[in-house]
Amino acid sequence: MSAALLGWAVLVTQFLLVAAMGCAAFRLLRGPRAQDRVLALDTLYVIAAMLLLVFGIRTGSPHYFEAALLITLVGFVATAALSKFLMRGEVIE
Repeated sequence: MSAALLGWAVLVTQFLLVAAMGCAAFRLLRGPRAQDRVLALDTLYVIAAMLLLVFGIRTGSPHYFEAALLITLVGFVATAALSKFLMRGEVIE
């Protein structure tokens, strides 16, 4: 019973994360200001990392966990660079 419950919970989680990605993508495309778009991009990479972690739980493959780690590292640097660009107008001083 618990394996079947875990399987359904992972499946529902995947659908909800895809729906959350759709909402973040909508905000990324439709955001009224650049700050909204940066926050939507930040949310999008966090949700993508969570989706990869759920895929890793479902398949039992460690490669998904490594990919999620890489996405979060690159996403953090991208968010910091975009924030600095919006504040000062340049990334590299």
